Amino acid sequence: MDKQEFRAALSLAAVFSVRLLGLFMIYPVFADYARHLSGATPAKTGLALGIYGLSQGLLQIPFGLLSDKIGRKTVIVLGLVVFAIGSAVAAVSTSINGVIIGRTLQGAAAIGSVILALVADLTSEENRTGAMALVGITIGMSFMVALVTGPILAGVIGVQGIFWLMVGLAFLGIAITEFVVPRPRVLRVHRDAEAVPAMLGSILRNSELLRLNFGVFALHVMLTASFLVVPSLLHARLNVNSHSQWIIYLPVLLISVVVMVPAIILAEKYRRMKAVFVGSIAALAMSQFMLVIGQDDPYIILAAITLFFAGFNIMEASLPSLVTKTAPPDAKGTAAGIFSSAQFLGIFAGGVVGGWIQNTVGNGSVFGWCGCLALLWLLVAATMQQPSYLTTRLIRIGAGRAADAEELTAKLRQLPGVAEVKVIAAEDLAYLKVDSRTFDAAQASQICGQN
Repeated sequence: MDKQEFRAALSLAAVFSVRLLGLFMIYPVFADYARHLSGATPAKTGLALGIYGLSQGLLQIPFGLLSDKIGRKTVIVLGLVVFAIGSAVAAVSTSINGVIIGRTLQGAAAIGSVILALVADLTSEENRTGAMALVGITIGMSFMVALVTGPILAGVIGVQGIFWLMVGLAFLGIAITEFVVPRPRVLRVHRDAEAVPAMLGSILRNSELLRLNFGVFALHVMLTASFLVVPSLLHARLNVNSHSQWIIYLPVLLISVVVMVPAIILAEKYRRMKAVFVGSIAALAMSQFMLVIGQDDPYIILAAITLFFAGFNIMEASLPSLVTKTAPPDAKGTAAGIFSSAQFLGIFAGGVVGGWIQNTVGNGSVFGWCGCLALLWLLVAATMQQPSYLTTRLIRIGAGRAADAEELTAKLRQLPGVAEVKVIAAEDLAYLKVDSRTFDAAQASQICGQN
């Protein structure tokens, strides 16, 4: 990336992270905090924790489409203002119902797809993958940092203070958007970065993508439901209150990263994606059943939490990669948009159903339900096709070369390593699915009239 592109990617990654930090910080401390709110029940606590996923999941794609019409920065700023209002409502609320309203507004700031579209506006086709990867790494780091810092901050400023911190982070995000993020010269629809309404039907009928959507849904159901129960379990069995539980999450997350790195290398470099994928789901299922049978044993609890986060982090890295490999070359953004919505709806379902089960049956049943969901996911994943290990490449078509799209498609398809080609003449772009080991980008650019 050149200097301008790197600045755009880094600043937009910062906007993404300041919002996610606030959302994730309350995960490990919210259940304990909510018990002291008027009207709180386990069911309503679960609803309050997960409700932001509903508004986020429903509005993610519409906000992206709106930004095509009124501008990316405008939608990002409006979204962050809504996020700040929702955070303030949650901060001043003394009832669980007030927090539910605030969390709903937080989720209504569904600007993730808009940020990715702006990354695409500000980067060239050749450098866009690197820019998106930078944003993705930021998301993962934000989650891990938030799980450790959330309990620490809750002990210093309280959960209400964290909500007020979210207000400040929202305004920091607005400042970065207005004064640091470059303004794009032209707004375009980027099929590799945002949803195209005409393609939603075909993506929703793609059985392999549906498997992945179910996977990310189930993963975040388990994550959200677990945080309704795990903090109290750590307090009861390890005598570690919610404000001190960072001393557990920090080593657990570090171990999970140590496990994740070789697993991803094995999956991607040595092309063992399905084996790693299915094995990680089995680890997630095992972690839940360990928590069912070993709730009274501190060592089993710690082992189960470590196993869960190892599987979780591998899935967080693998699932988006599989979506990219599976989606048609010109529908990557649409597939990613539906995938993201499924993730947030999983957060909502995890909070609502997990809270209801905790309220009516008890803590152990939450883990049992999550374990059964993981077993269902294991069955779905075991019957998936072997991944193609193909990547998406975009090549700009030179002036006048897009007129005969069929001829250009035929020439590109003959190149070594090219599996799929879609030429969109109206965008002067060729979308390719290629095997990076044998694909010659320079030759493809020459055919497209770039050399």
